[in-house]
Parts: sequence; structure tokens; C-alpha cells
Amino acid sequence: MGLQKWKRLTSTHVVKNPWWSYGKDEFELPNGTKGEYHYVHTNGASLIVPVLNDGRVVLVNQYRYLCDRESLEFPCGGLKDGWSYDKTAVMELEEEAGYIARDWRLVGEFNPFNGVTDEMCRVYIARNLSQGQPKPDETEEFEKVTMRPEELEAKIISGVIWDGMTIAAWTIAKPHI
Repeated sequence: MGLQKWKRLTSTHVVKNPWWSYGKDEFELPNGTKGEYHYVHTNGASLIVPVLNDGRVVLVNQYRYLCDRESLEFPCGGLKDGWSYDKTAVMELEEEAGYIARDWRLVGEFNPFNGVTDEMCRVYIARNLSQGQPKPDETEEFEKVTMRPEELEAKIISGVIWDGMTIAAWTIAKPHI
């Protein structure tokens, strides 16, 4: 049978910037009740779990303005207009972690906050890494960190790794590492 769907009556982009837009939809429930839904629309994101030849994984430590603290995360970035998930993954790995990968594997996808955004994040495992040239944006500063999978899990359990996208991606990628 399935659940009843809502009917979208109108859809408006209230504010748009280079990374996402803030949307407002008017909708009607199956019972006729009408309402508004506010959300963030994105083109999606590509998150990369880089794996070194010795089995260690690569993360980047960066400052996160909204929480005013450093965050240990897998390289990740949003899709620019006209870009594919694959192209974004290749660019973000080199930009943030300074690596080029010869082997890529798409292992899954998830929505990081499905009540607030329509973003779908694809998770890639990158192997056979060679040194590239980090190219952070003006607002980005990265510290590359490598660790064994069991160290990563301990940092998740202890709360050192608190980024939800990294935690979700690790859950998806771990069986393939």
C-alpha cells in the first residue's frame, strides 16, 4: 500500500548562493490541510574515504565555523552546477587531502539530514593514492591525519570524531575496507 504522499502546490527558491539554495514549498496533505515547508536544496555531495596501501585511512582536520571548533572528517564537497559526483570526488580528494587516486569505488549514498535538506551524498573509496597538490579554497585550511580503522572507530566512540557525514560514510564504507 505505502504511505500517502503530499502534493506540492508551489516551489520557490528564497535565497541562492554558490553552494545551495533555501527553498519554500507550499503543500497540501492528503486530508486537504495546506502548509509551508522550508528546506535547503543542494546538487549533492561527494565524500571520499581515502585508503593508503598499508590500510590506514586519510582524514582532514579543519575548523568548522558554525560550531567554532575543529572537526576531523573525510574529504567531502558539494557539487557545483554542472559537475558530476565523480568529478567532484576527484577534485575534493586532491583539494583537501592532496591525493590523486587511481582506483575509485562508489559504495553507497545517504541523506545527511532528510527533514532539512534534499542533499544526497555519495560515498567513494579511493585507493592506489599518489601525492597531488592540495588546493584549499580561501576559507579552508586542512591538516591531513592518517589512522588505522580501529583508531577511527575509537575516535567516533569517544566523540573526537563528531561530524555526522563522516560517521555515516564510515558505516557505509567499513565493510568494503
